[in-house]
Amino acid sequence: MVDRDELLSLYEQMAVIRRTEKAAHDLFLQGLVKGTTHLAAGHEAIAVGASAALHDDDYVFATYRGHHHALARGATPEECLAELMSRATGLCGAKGGSMHLTKAATGMLGSYAIVGAHLPMAVGAAWSARLRGTGQLAVAFFGDGATNIGAFHEALNLAAVWKLPVLFVCENNLYMEYTPIADVTAVAHPAADRAPAYGIPGEVVDGNDVVAVRETVARLARRARAGDGPAIVEAQTYRHFGHSRADPAAYRPAEEVERWLKHDPLDLARGRLVELGVRPETVTAADDRARAVVEKAVEAAKAAPGPDPSEALTDVWADGGAAWRT
Repeated sequence: MVDRDELLSLYEQMAVIRRTEKAAHDLFLQGLVKGTTHLAAGHEAIAVGASAALHDDDYVFATYRGHHHALARGATPEECLAELMSRATGLCGAKGGSMHLTKAATGMLGSYAIVGAHLPMAVGAAWSARLRGTGQLAVAFFGDGATNIGAFHEALNLAAVWKLPVLFVCENNLYMEYTPIADVTAVAHPAADRAPAYGIPGEVVDGNDVVAVRETVARLARRARAGDGPAIVEAQTYRHFGHSRADPAAYRPAEEVERWLKHDPLDLARGRLVELGVRPETVTAADDRARAVVEKAVEAAKAAPGPDPSEALTDVWADGGAAWRT
């Protein structure tokens, strides 16, 4: 069970992520973020809750909507915002941008723009952990739309056959880009309802409840590490913004948006903190710390230099450069 101190820490992490996402939104409107962004405001409890259940050396793979996972796995707001703003101090030195946030040193093995492409990669990482006997776990986070492509099924099948230490966490926000997932899927729960076909557990959890996510992932992670194989977690959630910055999300019914905004991950965590006897001013102090961290990150990212053109071809290939290719 999550105690009050841990829950307060999880809440503050979510508050930092929420403010970082808002900063990314505002910086985009100011013309300081180049290219598009896919914001994860509303999804914070999934990244934070799951990460809290993992070991420091576990592997995480995310989608192009991966800011929250990078931050939950140790990237700083300054690193992420600088990357979005194409600054030399960015997480990937301005080479990745919003859709490719990566911090291998903390196990964040990338955000991937190709839908579902990282699921087989997570299987491979789990297989390598099994071969090396490290006890590590691989976790692939993906959207509901990825459940209808071949890579999802191929990854599940191989992971099940080899009983690999890998978890598949679906962030079901009801929409695959602009299309309701329910309109094009034969089962009610696009990820969890497919699990029985592969003989593995599939569980649905409130993806806006950080405690429920943490406890579910922790339990299934213990199972996977014990050699009992993979599992699917379908975390039900809702994005506060459109699919990308080019999407006003006008296709979503107003009553649906209102209902989900009342089920905000931060509000749920605040309610749990009150139930545990945490004083309101303590929660306010956590919010203030989060605001200060992100405000400082924004200013630092704005002031950072652009990338050095001479570094353009470094870190591109495994040997650190492209010279051998020519």
